Amino acid sequence: MTKKGKFALGLALGAIGGAIAGVLTAPKSGKETREGIKNKADEVKADTEKKVEEVKKAAKKTMKKAETKAKDVKKRSVAAAKAARKEFTKQEK
Repeated sequence: MTKKGKFALGLALGAIGGAIAGVLTAPKSGKETREGIKNKADEVKADTEKKVEEVKKAAKKTMKKAETKAKDVKKRSVAAAKAARKEFTKQEK
């Protein structure tokens, strides 16, 4: 996980903890407190889903880059092997 991702995760967890602490310590009735917790949970869920989608997109982008690099390495390796084989057979003659 990148520094940016770790920071975002820490920020999200801190926000969740702060929200829960704020809701639980607020002078409200039980019904209001439960409603507040539900609303915060819905917010956190939406934020988490958004972050998950961002991470998925980043992962797909990284996978595509890795696949491209792997194909390039394979192509160059095959070309180098063919060239080496050709040189080797020249030297045998």
